Amino acid sequence: MNTKKVFCEECRNDVSFIETSLQMVGTIKGKTYHYIGKEAHCADCGCELFIPEFSDFNLQALYDTFRKENGLISLEKIREIPEKYAIGKRPLSLLLGWGEQTFSRYADGDIPTKQYSDTLLRIYDDPAFYSELLEANKGNLKSALAYEKSRRAVSALLSTDKSVNSKIDSVIQYLLCQCEDITPLALQKALYYIQGFYFAFYKTFLFPEDCQAWVHGPVYRDIYFRYKDYRFDPIEKANDFDASVFFSGEKAIYDSVINNICCYSGKVLERFTHNESPWLTTRGDLPITAPSDRIIEKSIIGDYFSSVKTKYNMISPNDIKGYAQDMFLCR
Repeated sequence: MNTKKVFCEECRNDVSFIETSLQMVGTIKGKTYHYIGKEAHCADCGCELFIPEFSDFNLQALYDTFRKENGLISLEKIREIPEKYAIGKRPLSLLLGWGEQTFSRYADGDIPTKQYSDTLLRIYDDPAFYSELLEANKGNLKSALAYEKSRRAVSALLSTDKSVNSKIDSVIQYLLCQCEDITPLALQKALYYIQGFYFAFYKTFLFPEDCQAWVHGPVYRDIYFRYKDYRFDPIEKANDFDASVFFSGEKAIYDSVINNICCYSGKVLERFTHNESPWLTTRGDLPITAPSDRIIEKSIIGDYFSSVKTKYNMISPNDIKGYAQDMFLCR
């Protein structure tokens, strides 16, 4: 029994109440959700009581269930982001190119769209990603002090996270786990297509690493030297990989590339890239067999894959299939 006194309309008096937890049902956007809420009943007459704090708790529990079942970032994580990166709510909105009050609304309980939620979840999980955003968009901030304060915070996080795999390393392990046979050549092309299609759907790059326009297509130089001894043989399959480290948006890109791109051999994918403008533009007038370490600029990759997404009217990453089939037919 809670000894706090509240007014009971039946007893017409301030009374103690009994708090109970029970399953409740609520509706958001036409869909029903079940959640655990709270009720209060008068200790004297048993009548249900209205307690504002319980009403707020139940509404929050409903929203939390909605977020969880739809793969949206939790309110707790949203509220932790400014503290984690030592940045105010308004500066964070400006850094992300959002309306000045957007992040504040989400921190106050508004539910973000799936796209905005995925961005916030990645920021929460990946200090390296946030660091890239901070450097790329620091001009959006109104104060040099705000930038410097946040830069120091994220640098401290990164310095204590050296043992954690980089994003490209994690993606490679996932590819090696999911693909039955993947050669070094096919791995390079898979990484390139993941980078391109990820930007097309989410307008940010997954890897900070640059790829180069080599004779056999786009290549991530350090990854080449890591696996070059396999030559034309499949790379050894990785053990089980915990894909929960990826948020839903990025995993959808990986799985679609695995299903629709990695089904082709490395040599076929090489021919794909030889017909695409990022590699062609970067190579320029070089002879086809001439070695080159020219970097394929991320902006070129982003522009190309964004245009592909528009041309093929891609709604979800699964729609990559149509592009891959067309490239195979026209190779």
